[in-house]
Amino acid sequence: MKHIAIATLLLAFASVMLGQTNAPTTTVSNPVVSTVRQLEERQSKNLIGAAEEMPADKYSYHPTAEQMSFAHLMMHVVEANNGSCARVAGEPPREMKLSESDSKDVLTKALKDSFAYCEQALAKADDSTLGQPVSFPGGRTATRAAALIYLVTGWADHYAAAAMYLRLNGLLPPSAHKEPGH
Repeated sequence: MKHIAIATLLLAFASVMLGQTNAPTTTVSNPVVSTVRQLEERQSKNLIGAAEEMPADKYSYHPTAEQMSFAHLMMHVVEANNGSCARVAGEPPREMKLSESDSKDVLTKALKDSFAYCEQALAKADDSTLGQPVSFPGGRTATRAAALIYLVTGWADHYAAAAMYLRLNGLLPPSAHKEPGH
């Protein structure tokens, strides 16, 4: 009986070990930048979708006197994208002449262009350069990793504000739309 128990344990141990050695191993080169690329894909759809969803006559809307208008929010996203993605790419920030009074079409195009620029910058980026210093506004210096983190947190913050502005106007934010089959 003792031999059967030992044989059973050895077989169980062997099958566990074989299962581990045959388990697929997935490694991703540049896991940080790859993750930011995936986030950019989703956040660009959400923010561009929000810009397209908001009616042109509501671009001047702001919930309180202290809050920025929806147009200003979209302009701010463009500036943040262009600045952060330039830092990631190691390029000087792109200058854009936008105004809060620009039309929905102008601001939406600038937003799309800023995300296209970010896609290009992220396509060339890799994790090996994330420790390199880059200049930030106000004379600060930080790393390319910081620029990526600010970029991603900015997208989340800006989309949350855009979604709130849409809901306050009786509109459903893009991420709240039901996907087919769900």
